[in-house]
Amino acid sequence: MTANHLADLRTIIDHLDSCGRLTRVTTEVDPKFDLAGIAAHFESKPRAVLFEKVKGYDVPVFTGLYWSRELLAQLMAQEEATLPGFVSGCIQNWQKNPVPPVMVEHGPILDGGTYPLDLSTLPIPIHAIKDGGPYFDAAVVIARDPETGVRNASIQRFMVVNKDTLHINIDAGRHLGLYLEKAKQRNESLTFSLNCGVGPGLHFAAATPAEAAPPDTDELGIASEFHGAALELVHGRTLPVHIVANAMYALECEMIPGELGDEGPFAEVTGYYANREPRPVVHVRAIHARPDPVFQTILSGSEVWNSVGLLGEANVLATLQRQVPGTRDVYFSHGGCGFYHAVVQIEQQRTGWSKQAVMATFSAFPPLKMVTVVDEDVDIRNSSDVEWAMATRLNANTGIVTIENSFGHGLNPTFPDYLGTKVGFDCCRPYPHTTEYDRANYKSVDIGDYSIQVPEIEQPQAKSVPLKERIAADIRMAVAHATRPSLKERIRHDVSASHRHSGGPSLKDRIRLDVRHTQHHAGIQASKEQTRLSEAANDQARPKAKIGLVRG
Repeated sequence: MTANHLADLRTIIDHLDSCGRLTRVTTEVDPKFDLAGIAAHFESKPRAVLFEKVKGYDVPVFTGLYWSRELLAQLMAQEEATLPGFVSGCIQNWQKNPVPPVMVEHGPILDGGTYPLDLSTLPIPIHAIKDGGPYFDAAVVIARDPETGVRNASIQRFMVVNKDTLHINIDAGRHLGLYLEKAKQRNESLTFSLNCGVGPGLHFAAATPAEAAPPDTDELGIASEFHGAALELVHGRTLPVHIVANAMYALECEMIPGELGDEGPFAEVTGYYANREPRPVVHVRAIHARPDPVFQTILSGSEVWNSVGLLGEANVLATLQRQVPGTRDVYFSHGGCGFYHAVVQIEQQRTGWSKQAVMATFSAFPPLKMVTVVDEDVDIRNSSDVEWAMATRLNANTGIVTIENSFGHGLNPTFPDYLGTKVGFDCCRPYPHTTEYDRANYKSVDIGDYSIQVPEIEQPQAKSVPLKERIAADIRMAVAHATRPSLKERIRHDVSASHRHSGGPSLKDRIRLDVRHTQHHAGIQASKEQTRLSEAANDQARPKAKIGLVRG
């Protein structure tokens, strides 16, 4: 079976280019701050970005593959609204009939020949102003359970420390952390490959929630489901690791349990910086690259919301449809950082099922902090519609559910040490439904059947004062200020007068009066100047005689 275009980042870039969904930046760009700053201008728009000239390197950098669901939907030949259902279906197919990866003797990743063991030769960008250094943030880790040999895929952030050393942040509860602990108990190091520039199937496999992919399953089969063929892997040349055969870059890595180094700060998906703290050290033992590679990076915003959030939606949708009758749809809002707030749409069939949906959603995806449940007549992807349901249907006495000391996501600052309070909102109509909660509707009309004239709105244009007039006004203002005694000089004069006269107002009162006089005089001068400038602007509309400046 031949893999589809999703299996290789090179064919993906070509596909995006052919359908007008690739923005090319042809000017040389500095990978330190500038690259991410430019990418941020295109974030959430329906085109990915390829930086063709990166300062100091001859390798382009690609970003934006996941920041638009419109782009992803077209790439996967799906409708945007049905994308979560498609992803959920792929994962369910894998659960029922998994297609395991296959080991091959050779792959494009080994065609690049010997590559220097020096991370500084890779165009790894520094994104945010306070980031601790260059970061791998889109590469997929492939590790194996030290006891069972079962493979696991994950995405972690790796900070470059020097030419062959990285420091890694491992989220609590991830299989990679479990593997590292097992290696420690066995008095072994943990080896893994870090694969940069891979297809979305592998990215989705790495982002699949643990609830959908238990520790005893090979998650890499999920990539096979998306790619339409078994994922191909090759053996590492230095360490006993498995490498994605068509990755753009691959690193053979080793972690020694207990060895720590400072990692961070890093601009995370929350919009805050992750703290700099001691975290595991990674030793890079070998680097591989395809001929003419492309380095892939992501911004910690919409790309994470749409990749991790999309997988979370798929898992929650599948779980709720099994447990809560009437579940229609699920959406992880971008305002909730892509995986902290879920909006659930249900068609109520029994009293109390809306609250059941709240609890089931939290159970299906632990990183969530908020769940909002609405009726089938509410557009869950329209924040105004969801707010309308909350404002008009939420009973604040009975519809708010809070769960204290719950496990959440450690990057969320309201969950220190991964513990915090979760909240659910039942924004559904009372069941059985009554007419007072029926939405007002208008007749659906085909506007194309009518001749309608829509005029252009004329924007008023501000009248500009000629440069000559502005310069003359500035000169007059400067002369006025220069010839008038300053406040300091007038106060000094009052102090002298106070020594000569014992009567009259006190020095304090005279200073207060002088300040008021100064403010009043400044206001009059500003008003006069504004009037004069307005009159000058009006005069521009009338015919004028040519005026020459005479020197004398």
